[in-house]
Amino acid sequence: MDLIDIGANLTHESFRHDFDDVLARATAHGVGKMVITGASREGSEQALELARASGGRLFATAGVHPHHAIDYDDDIDALLRQLAAQPEVRAVGEMGLDYHRNYSPPDVQRDAFERQLKIAVDLGMPVFLHQRDAHEDFLTLLARYRPQLPAAVVHCFTDTREAMLDYLALDCHIGITGWICDERRGNHLREFVREIPANRLMLETDAPYLLPRTVKPQPKHRRNEPMYLAHIRDEVARDRGESVEELTAATTRTAEAFFGI
Repeated sequence: MDLIDIGANLTHESFRHDFDDVLARATAHGVGKMVITGASREGSEQALELARASGGRLFATAGVHPHHAIDYDDDIDALLRQLAAQPEVRAVGEMGLDYHRNYSPPDVQRDAFERQLKIAVDLGMPVFLHQRDAHEDFLTLLARYRPQLPAAVVHCFTDTREAMLDYLALDCHIGITGWICDERRGNHLREFVREIPANRLMLETDAPYLLPRTVKPQPKHRRNEPMYLAHIRDEVARDRGESVEELTAATTRTAEAFFGI
């Protein structure tokens, strides 16, 4: 059974010169389908274009990352509704709160987050979520809308066990990336990743970011890509005390059900 990368930023400029080769390498490493993250107006449009041209291998999300919340307006809201209605788009987002750098003011972030949650509720779609250094505000807003949402995944989870339990209590999914392979800041995830129920765990690369530090040798370009999802899978399987085959099957089934692919 092939893996599914639920979060790959394949619209990133670093993939433009070798996009087909990136997909070929993913195939060679057992990665079948991928969900392209839409994190801005332009990025969401481009993600849909790539998905449409893929022959059913690629899917997309449509949303505005909190870094870009300052750009959110009625026109973008209307566009996201149009994009999310397309069959290749399987979730609304990447949306959420990021107080780590506050590229957009917190109040502006909260407004953009809530407006996107309303889109997902109106369209009956899952949400693809981002949270960094904003757990309490994020949880408050998410809890308000979660009963009306079919599904929600906290993508690229890097937070504490307590935060994870809060999300699981809201029946959210958890996305694990190569952050777990970072001995400087990700070792805490190894301690409790086994507590995520099999039907709530999904895997992602967040490519081209977060190249797993345990990949040896490290590529000279330092770019992450979907082929490394197999490496992340192997590490997570070890931490959960499961076989590679068990984890592959479970995470693939979960992703298929979540995104309807």
